[in-house]
Amino acid sequence: LRGVNAVAAGSMPAHALYFTVYEKMKSFLTGNTAGHEHTLAYGASGVVATLIHDAVMNPAEVVKQRMQMAYSPYGSSLECARCVYNREGFAAFYRSYTTQLAMNVPFQAIHFMGYEFWQQVLNPEHKYDPKSHLIAGGLAGGLAAAVTTPMDCVKTVLNTQQAAEADPSNRRIFLKARYRYRGISDAVRTIYSQRGMAGFSCGCKLG
Repeated sequence: LRGVNAVAAGSMPAHALYFTVYEKMKSFLTGNTAGHEHTLAYGASGVVATLIHDAVMNPAEVVKQRMQMAYSPYGSSLECARCVYNREGFAAFYRSYTTQLAMNVPFQAIHFMGYEFWQQVLNPEHKYDPKSHLIAGGLAGGLAAAVTTPMDCVKTVLNTQQAAEADPSNRRIFLKARYRYRGISDAVRTIYSQRGMAGFSCGCKLG
């Protein structure tokens, strides 16, 4: 549960904006009508909503992931955020933002297009039907997660680029940023050289 409060604090405004923007864009692009002909409109609405969501959520993701690392020295999410800011500056909270977008933009586009597609197949009248919502959401989410797992691996590498170092004076372990990855391309090359293609599918079954 380490970092859960950071995720909760970021998720509330991020998801509120996310669904507000999605519904507004969907209504604007489709004219409040449904059908397979609006598939691209659903994807475009998801993309716009994702841009807003990730701008709010990315700092919370950085704190969460650093809290969950092995040997993490932070006692709380606030302490983690303060230390990251003091040592690495504000930019550290958005170092993986472009990677996050590179992952989440196709994820949400595929997710919403898939969800609306299966909803149209399983529930063409768009009535409240938990069964069709569950099936459509599961199929769409599973496909989107599988397609974007490689970028998720890159994002995590950029967010947690720290190494554990022991301080012999007080026998404590600290995490120090070494900036081993200069960007997406550098992270991709490093993952491939260390783990091969399999490195880009780590966690795919859990995604």
